Parts: sequence; C-alpha cells; structure tokens
Amino acid sequence: MEDHLYQVGLEWKQDRKGEISSPVLNDKIEVATPPEFPGGMEGIWSPEHLFTAAVNSCFMTTFLAIAKNFDLKFKDFSCPAEGKLSKADGKFAMTEVLLQPVLTILDEKDLEKAEKVIHKTEKACLITNSIKAEVILKPTIKLESSYSLS
Repeated sequence: MEDHLYQVGLEWKQDRKGEISSPVLNDKIEVATPPEFPGGMEGIWSPEHLFTAAVNSCFMTTFLAIAKNFDLKFKDFSCPAEGKLSKADGKFAMTEVLLQPVLTILDEKDLEKAEKVIHKTEKACLITNSIKAEVILKPTIKLESSYSLS
C-alpha cells in the first residue's frame, strides 16, 4: 500500500482558541485549551477530546469494514469513549482510552461472530496501533430484543 497524507491546517483566533480545517473537508472545527487548564474554555473541542475521538472514530470505521468482511448483520452500533489525561515525570500524556462499544445484533447465532469482529477490530484499528496510550475495550453485545448477552 502506498502512503496517504492528510492535511490539516490551524489558525489561531484569540485567547486559547483556534480553528482547524482541511483543504479537502467542508467543515472547520473550533479548538481550545480545555477548561481544566489556565485560560481554558468550556464548550469547545480540545486536543484531548480530538485524541479520544480519533481512537473512537477509527474503532468504528474499522469495525464497519471488518463486520462487512464477516457479513455480520447488526441493527445498531454505538461507542461511548473516555480519554484519560495523566501527569507522570512532569509531563502530561493521554494514558488511557476506554472504549465501550454497544453492538445490537439481529440473531443470537451471530453472537460468536460479533465477538470475533469486535476483538479483530481492536487489533486492527490503525489509530490504536499508532499511540502509546492503553486502549481498554469493554464491549456489550445485545440482541435486537434488548436482551443483553454480555
């Protein structure tokens, strides 16, 4: 496979706030220092949110590709995520991302296949494979009838 490049620009706007954009995308995203830091701003995406979102969105897109390859039929997929910022040796780092995917399958006979797809997704996610933070996976697989299998 050849290399792919993804261009992102940043323009500082004011205070601790800027705007990211890409020449190949329509939307711009406002970014700022999170409110936990001096001068931080509430209600605006932070680098920490974007880091967590990158892991989570990559997990989803990888899941969708693998589910299609396995011909896994499902009704819903969602994935709450939580990124953990810690300080060690005087440096801040995103040390952990908790992914809690919730997958609703249509048929109980697909339970084993669904579990296999979720775990293959964890190993194949390119963002997860590119970071030092620990990614913790706590999946829930449900039947359409809302009966929980995990």
